[in-house]
Amino acid sequence: MTLELELRELATEIAEEAGRLARTRRQEGVRLAATKSSLADIVTEADREVEALIRARLRAARADDGFLGEESGAEVGSSGITWVVDPIDGTVNYAYGIPAYNVSIAAVRGEPDPATWEALAGAVNAPARGETFTAARGHGAWVNGSRLAVTAATPAGALLATGFGYDPATHEGDIATVARVMPMARDLRRMGAAALDLAFVAAGRLDGYFERGLRPWDFAAGALLVEEAGGVVSRIDVDSPRPMLIAGGPDVHARMLAILDEKP
Repeated sequence: MTLELELRELATEIAEEAGRLARTRRQEGVRLAATKSSLADIVTEADREVEALIRARLRAARADDGFLGEESGAEVGSSGITWVVDPIDGTVNYAYGIPAYNVSIAAVRGEPDPATWEALAGAVNAPARGETFTAARGHGAWVNGSRLAVTAATPAGALLATGFGYDPATHEGDIATVARVMPMARDLRRMGAAALDLAFVAAGRLDGYFERGLRPWDFAAGALLVEEAGGVVSRIDVDSPRPMLIAGGPDVHARMLAILDEKP
């Protein structure tokens, strides 16, 4: 078995265990632990518990690997492999009881910097949906045993997804970005969980996705899913405080990139 497949197997096993824990805690009732960048950007006690579980399982299986988690920060390893983890992506959905949340785990080679790393494997478990999306570099993207492929043609216009930041000061700019893209869109979805948006692009359930201000753990696994499903992922404005991520099938990605990479 190749390293990529070994890492995918481990990511899948841990993501599914973590997803079961997240779902159990959701059923028991969510307790808020803190806020982050704004009052709307919350952390639940389950976020921290799920990340602790993932970190412990990875340390037991691959003690020399590094770790980058949303809740507990970074730990440098010596193997050249780093695990990039979002324990509950879509925390606000999770807190409100909206079943659009997931556990996202990716293994990358190199420094934990999306500008330089090479994503090797990833798993996105959506507990409320009973689905696990997985990918290993060079081995395709899958959901529950079925191979994924991005959409190839959008004659009625592209079904796109996006997200907004939690800082109210950014909302006007995000809405202006949506207005620029809408002429090529059939419609727009706003799900609130970046890794799930990317998984849906990989599965052909969305034609494309764009969002500013994502953190590495938001897209590490999902971007690999899209690429292994035949799609394209780009990051632009990487020197700005809120870089833009664009993902889709080759045609939709190219059209979004042409619109969004042009200064208004």
